[in-house]
Amino acid sequence: MHILVLLFVFVAMVYASVGFGGGSTYTALLALYDVDYRLIPVLSLLCNLVVVTGGVIRYKRAGQIDFRACLPLIILSAPMSFLGGMVVLSQGVFFAILGGALLLSSLALFLPLERLPQWRIKMLPLMFLSAFIGLLAGLSGIGGGIFFAPILHLIRWADARRIAAFSSLYILINSAAGLTGQLWKQSGTDIGMQAIAHWPLLLSVLIGGQIGGMIGLRLLSPRYLRWITGILVGYVAVRLILKAIFPA
Repeated sequence: MHILVLLFVFVAMVYASVGFGGGSTYTALLALYDVDYRLIPVLSLLCNLVVVTGGVIRYKRAGQIDFRACLPLIILSAPMSFLGGMVVLSQGVFFAILGGALLLSSLALFLPLERLPQWRIKMLPLMFLSAFIGLLAGLSGIGGGIFFAPILHLIRWADARRIAAFSSLYILINSAAGLTGQLWKQSGTDIGMQAIAHWPLLLSVLIGGQIGGMIGLRLLSPRYLRWITGILVGYVAVRLILKAIFPA
């Protein structure tokens, strides 16, 4: 647990510095530590909420969040995230979905966004894409920002800082909706008490998120941070997919 707490502090620092919550890496680490698969999305979404809440407040105070521009991209993703959280999954199916989501996350982290040509996507298809990402977020316990942000960069939706601000808001709302669905689905169980028992992880991401959000992380360049995270997430993704195909 002590090593996991330190890893969560570091992950929260890294992701908060660029407006993300870190859900993809939290799920990867929890899966590596063989945490109950039903608890993984609950803990990951809780950690997301802890990290991005501070980011949303800071971005709002800085005037970086345009709610009118954000609303069309969130209006469908939030209910889909709630529905995704309510879906009852077997361990094998959950690992398959989570592994696929983490593999997509890993690939997104390796995209050379600054070198790719600008894409053109109309608003309605972008809204439906956001809805699909919201569904995936609720199913897997990932806020969805790590999928949507690269797309927004590719279409030049806004400058990098405003996309980071939007990502924080997007992750906050999707995580809250997905967590509500997860808890609703498991009402009557002790899943809430199990999550509370992991309070050191929540405290660690609170500390890491505040540090990362206020000063950013300057130990490594953003490119190397993306690569290191991508390798970790990709490794866990492959392990989960294999575990889903060849259960012990």
